[in-house]
Amino acid sequence: MARLLLSALSLTALIGYFIFTLGVAGFYISYYFGYFTVQSGIVGCVVFLLAGLRALRTETDPVWLDMLRVSVTTYILVSGVVYALITFQPANVAYAVSIPWSSQILHFWIPALAVIDWFVDPDKARLPWKNLGLVLVFPVFWLIFTLVRGDLIGWYPYFFLDARLVSGPLETFIYYVLIVVIITGIAALLTAATRMKPHRFHPRMSVLGQRSGRVRAATTPNTPGDAPRDAPTATATERPGKVRVR
Repeated sequence: MARLLLSALSLTALIGYFIFTLGVAGFYISYYFGYFTVQSGIVGCVVFLLAGLRALRTETDPVWLDMLRVSVTTYILVSGVVYALITFQPANVAYAVSIPWSSQILHFWIPALAVIDWFVDPDKARLPWKNLGLVLVFPVFWLIFTLVRGDLIGWYPYFFLDARLVSGPLETFIYYVLIVVIITGIAALLTAATRMKPHRFHPRMSVLGQRSGRVRAATTPNTPGDAPRDAPTATATERPGKVRVR
């Protein structure tokens, strides 16, 4: 149920942010879908919906679904980190920065809730480290598309992608490397969480434990003064002089 609510919250924030951008002068609708936050939010809305519907039917998730959850959680968390660095940079300290409610939900609330949902989930699939590189596929394609598109239309969703707004190619390259490191680090942390799950109670092991306990009890030597276990007991029957052993 929590994932379904997270999906609905994502959809609400995306719609609210779209309405907000319509009121910005000189902002085209196509620009809205160029943001990494918006694209990852749309994908996250779908993935959280699928994960929520799956959770209603079974407790465990397949590996492919948890891999999608790792990717989406990484993307929206990176969006929040980058947005926070841009918004609260030292140049903005002198004046107040107004952040619409939809942007706050997209960049702060949804990433936080997605991370909480991931770490409190006890039934995550154990993800292999070799799939870690798959998390970078979407960001790399987005970056290539954004750079080519930006060169054609003269607009970039983030200032550090625009060579005209930075000191040179070296600074741009540093930003690229920093983003890759952040994405890889977050994905590695989320993947590591699936490999440190505590051992769960297993009914079969409990039965074996009970059996071994009975065996130990049967082989335990008697204490002095106790009657031997399982020893035959003699009882007198109606016929005097005869004893029946049972």
